[in-house]
Amino acid sequence: MSFDLVFFGGTGDLAWRKLVPALFQAFRHGKLPSGGRILAVARDEMSDERYREWLRERFQAVDGAKRPKDEEFEHFAQLVHYRRMDLSQPEHYLRLKEWLAERQADTVVLYLATSPHLFTQICAQLGAAGLNDSRIRIVLEKPLGQDLASAQQINRVVRSVFAEQQAFRIDHYLGKPSVQNLMALRFGNALFEPLWRRESIANIQITLAESLGVGTRGSFYEGTGALRDMIQNHALQLLTMIAMEPPSTADADAIRDEKLKVLRSLKPFTADSVARDVVRGQYRSGTVDGQAVVGYLDEANIPAHSQCETFVALRTEVQNWRWAGVPFYLRTGKRLAARDAQIVVNFRPVPHPIFPSNNQPNRLVIKLQPEDGLELQLLAAKGSSHGETLAPVSLDLDFDKAFAANRVGAYERLLLDAIAGRLNLFVRSDEQEQAWRWVEPILDAWQDDSSGPRSYAAGSWGPPAASALVARDGFSWAEEQ
Repeated sequence: MSFDLVFFGGTGDLAWRKLVPALFQAFRHGKLPSGGRILAVARDEMSDERYREWLRERFQAVDGAKRPKDEEFEHFAQLVHYRRMDLSQPEHYLRLKEWLAERQADTVVLYLATSPHLFTQICAQLGAAGLNDSRIRIVLEKPLGQDLASAQQINRVVRSVFAEQQAFRIDHYLGKPSVQNLMALRFGNALFEPLWRRESIANIQITLAESLGVGTRGSFYEGTGALRDMIQNHALQLLTMIAMEPPSTADADAIRDEKLKVLRSLKPFTADSVARDVVRGQYRSGTVDGQAVVGYLDEANIPAHSQCETFVALRTEVQNWRWAGVPFYLRTGKRLAARDAQIVVNFRPVPHPIFPSNNQPNRLVIKLQPEDGLELQLLAAKGSSHGETLAPVSLDLDFDKAFAANRVGAYERLLLDAIAGRLNLFVRSDEQEQAWRWVEPILDAWQDDSSGPRSYAAGSWGPPAASALVARDGFSWAEEQ
């Protein structure tokens, strides 16, 4: 299958840090379809040779094992081309069309690795140039809008140019192997699905924690914040995968229909429930990994009196038959105690304990990063002079080791899916808009709340109020147990 893959924003951070390295790994693994061309477009004036050299220089920053050898890079670089393109100029889109017409590739993937405020302009220009036929797929990188209205506007323009099955709204968390295995865990095994309900599960926790601060992304982050950056997309997508009903088939729309039902079943927020069930925070100076770090207000390009949240913890419920009364806790933040992304399913304790000690409930930990795997925490008997006592044991599956020969990174998987036309791991427009619809009351309540975010020390797990939020139900966050 021949393909042309075009990166708009070809000299941007996303292109050289994530996308091109992911394509190289697909090339190295022999998974990139033959007959492909990769075109980067940006405003800089460069030849193919200069862009390839520019990429080579940046590949030196790639982790050792993933860094290409000289011979590997030479072969891969022959696929890579560059064209100068001003995205505001209609004639430049016609030049792109001419380049694509040099050969009629079976598939054309247009990846918008640009600022989201350019999405509507680019899509409109692509339509005007006739770059929207059935061979073409458009990939939209997050964030898709700042609120419901802006997301709907982007989707209106996209739909005016492309059919829904041509639009690939990317959420790289859905490309993580652990997330893909959520479907297999639940619907490919008889073990868990009978227990996957309110009668057996006490609560579910989703944590997306980063130890890094905003770094050089201060200007972007100041206009985004943790709720828009992580909760509205990544965390909610993970929640839908955990809470969805079994789809009728493995087809993309069957899966996305069930995810949408979950989003529509989430308990809606009011001003009162935001005050009670949502905690926002902002990191101050502290210590991370033994190093002193500055607070958010001292980062570059951050206003002195910023009220931007760098931490969010919230409690919600899925109001349906399966999950009624089960709290779902979502948490994300920067400058936390560790880089840790995981889903923790806490099961209920046995109804009648007969052992004298340690009646800790079972727990399933789905690890997303830095490890990638599953850990089932059980209790087992150990001999004692005072009778049988229980001690915790773990069944630990490391996906990286178990499937080492077939593992691919998130962006590698999603780029290959976009080329192949597989929509299963991409977000449909109605999903995206419903997520914004659910999040928007929180944004509205914060806009009317002059108290601002709570402070927390860098290197901690966030404001104490986040622990109190969970303790109110008689539970605690996983690291506190």
